[in-house]
Amino acid sequence: MTPRIVRLTFKSMIRHIRILFAILALSITSAATVSAQTSLKVSLDSAYLLMGKATPMHVELITSSSTQGQLLVPKDTICDKVEILKALKADTSDIGNGRIQINQELLLQSFDSGTYVLNPIRYVQGNETVASNRLVLKVMPVPIDTLTTIHDYADVENVDRKFIDYLPDFLVDYGLWILALIIILGAGYYLFRRMSRNKGETKEKAIVIPPYELALQELDSLRSDKLCEQGREREFYTRLTDILRQYLQGRFGINAMEMTSTQIRHMLQANDETRLSKRNMEQVLETADFVKFAKVRPLPEDNTRSFNSAMQFVEDTKPLPPVNQDKSDSPAAPAEKTSTSETEK
Repeated sequence: MTPRIVRLTFKSMIRHIRILFAILALSITSAATVSAQTSLKVSLDSAYLLMGKATPMHVELITSSSTQGQLLVPKDTICDKVEILKALKADTSDIGNGRIQINQELLLQSFDSGTYVLNPIRYVQGNETVASNRLVLKVMPVPIDTLTTIHDYADVENVDRKFIDYLPDFLVDYGLWILALIIILGAGYYLFRRMSRNKGETKEKAIVIPPYELALQELDSLRSDKLCEQGREREFYTRLTDILRQYLQGRFGINAMEMTSTQIRHMLQANDETRLSKRNMEQVLETADFVKFAKVRPLPEDNTRSFNSAMQFVEDTKPLPPVNQDKSDSPAAPAEKTSTSETEK
């Protein structure tokens, strides 16, 4: 190896060593800066604690306001046999120069006598962790005078009882809610019954249109729409047959809406009241079947004849008016009927 190559290698090693020392110095400086900016310490009002009593431990944290960190406070115990009774709310104040101070108190309690070294409180800031100082707490036992007389438990005293004391616990805790629920259910039941009664009365008061009058009204409405003049013969015959089918349902109890035209003819033939006017219904059904299924366009005379046949069928099968009982019981009625029959002969 030539002297020149050796000299270059030595210079490269020196440069790498300098870089490593610079990085190490920078890390030490940053850690020292964080430690210098953050201070965490704890203190006690007294290093002695009577067993069963509570004493506050003061936590004081001073850190930079520009950095984020977390104060790690134990939830239940600070060390073995020393419990954290309660953690009070932390108080944060600005002390200037970009620094803040956080003060918090922890109430400590112990039921075992002895000397205990408390665990430190820690503050985590980025990759750095700052721990507080460790305190020593001595728990003193309760002094007992062995010379005094030990008494038995006192008897149960009689106290004045109220009516609420005899109620079950669930009624005492949720009595108002149960009462409110009962009131709401009662009010809902009352409103339901009242609405049901009003609905029933409304149905009773609703005017029921007889099938004959309803058919006439719908036929008049169909005629006023003038569907045939607009070239809507299919819709005209559909509505016309539906009117007649509904009329048969309401007037004679024939479920014509679910029947074919042939079935309707058979039912009309079997009924004494519709047998005589059956030909009018057949004419309407036959023309309607041609229009709806065979797509035959009828003549205007066919439309008029079908409408008139439907109207005539309704008129021929309308219910007869009730017979006047007084006139039927009078003696003049039979004489008139007899004279009329003799005239016909």
